[in-house]
Amino acid sequence: MSNDLPQKIGRYEVVGELGRGAMGVVYKATDPNIGRMVALKTMRLDVHGVDEEEILRRFKHEAKLAGVMNHSNIVTIYDAGEDGGVFYIAMEYMEGVTLQSILHEDRVVTAERILEISRQMCVGLDYAHERGVIHRDIKPANIMIHGKGGVKIMDFGIAKSGGGMTSAGQVLGTPAYMSPEQVRGKTLDGRSDLFSYGVCLYEMITGEKPFTVQNVTRIIYKFMTEAPIPPRELDVTIHPGISAVITKALEKNPDHRHQSGAELLKEL
Repeated sequence: MSNDLPQKIGRYEVVGELGRGAMGVVYKATDPNIGRMVALKTMRLDVHGVDEEEILRRFKHEAKLAGVMNHSNIVTIYDAGEDGGVFYIAMEYMEGVTLQSILHEDRVVTAERILEISRQMCVGLDYAHERGVIHRDIKPANIMIHGKGGVKIMDFGIAKSGGGMTSAGQVLGTPAYMSPEQVRGKTLDGRSDLFSYGVCLYEMITGEKPFTVQNVTRIIYKFMTEAPIPPRELDVTIHPGISAVITKALEKNPDHRHQSGAELLKEL
């Protein structure tokens, strides 16, 4: 174990580090009460320049969503707490890789694998949406592939449930995957997540994002005003049906997209 790892956070005994970001670290840890391995997502509340109250509210909100989420395609959250200025969420630990890692390694994904990932993604998203929970940050980094191809949706940290913490007018998410209505700060429903998953589909089949300019403002402008090049125009070997389904998933108007994961999956 690295010397700079904390030995314990709350009651959890830290085993190793799984990853880190600007505001927190995810550890591999054990729950000594029942001997279960967990992924422990932590957030320091004293990060310079960060609205601590907003970050804590968002983190607590993610933990509360566990109360309405119990599905095989959504990462299970077991517990949440605070210890010495560190807020933590204990969640299901899995051996696997993110879709982001797969795309980085392979660039594109076979049509057969896309269908299998989509089957599980669409079921998981419909489950959340039926319970009024919108993820708001569907992207390859938040899609875990584990075991023999099982899919788990991760990180509901900026999700919205009913009248939850994120109100219309606040733009949260990852620009390259955000729906036009999310960019505009409008009230969202499940069709926004389906748009974001449509961006993932586009990337899986073509190896490219729909819009690849480096400037974030330019990406947002393009998402709001321009239609992406249909996948089949980038690669003639892509099945025209799959190209058409993905193009529909990326319609600017939510009414012109698939209205549910089940509908998207049926068309695929």
